[in-house]
Amino acid sequence: MTTGDDRELDYKTAGFSKRLGFGQRPALVVIDFCHAYLDESSPLYAGVEDARAASERLLIASRNAGIPIIHTRVEFQSDGADGGVFFRKVDALKCFIAGNPLGEPGPGLEPLPGEVIVTKQYASAFFGTSMASTLTALGVDTLIHAGVSTSGCVRATALDACQHGFVPIVVREAVGDRDQGVHDANLFDLDAKYADVVSEAATLIYLARLSS
Repeated sequence: MTTGDDRELDYKTAGFSKRLGFGQRPALVVIDFCHAYLDESSPLYAGVEDARAASERLLIASRNAGIPIIHTRVEFQSDGADGGVFFRKVDALKCFIAGNPLGEPGPGLEPLPGEVIVTKQYASAFFGTSMASTLTALGVDTLIHAGVSTSGCVRATALDACQHGFVPIVVREAVGDRDQGVHDANLFDLDAKYADVVSEAATLIYLARLSS
């Protein structure tokens, strides 16, 4: 039976899991962290309160470091037509019809004036939005990821960050999913192929250096 350590060694031996490292011009993206994932009455409730707290700490540190901050939110028109097949596939996305309070940012994660808000209808923050051009205009080379869910919008955004030429940094403690096994598997795969999955502690040290 292959253990986790054996699997990691196999991947590294095959040439996966190389470290990209933090760049010189980072931005933070807080992905979809809203009441839909935090309110126990919501169909999307995910039990990710610890990840919310870690995301808040990253947000504070990023503001102190003076780096660009981007918040994403999902919002659909009343009939969901702008969500296409995705909206038809996942009934829980009705939480994000415009005006539903479940779509509002979680406590401590509210955008401040001047912080960019990207509104999207699909998983990736890059798909059908101005995300890539905004980051390019800001001179960003590294995108630090926090938010939900690991297997969905975090994964899709990190993959597209890689494909658009931005180094994706996924902060392990600051992302969450409703299933621990799914969460762990996606972090493993992201770290092997597309992104650096790093600790909150390492990220906070990096941000503190930028602010000094």
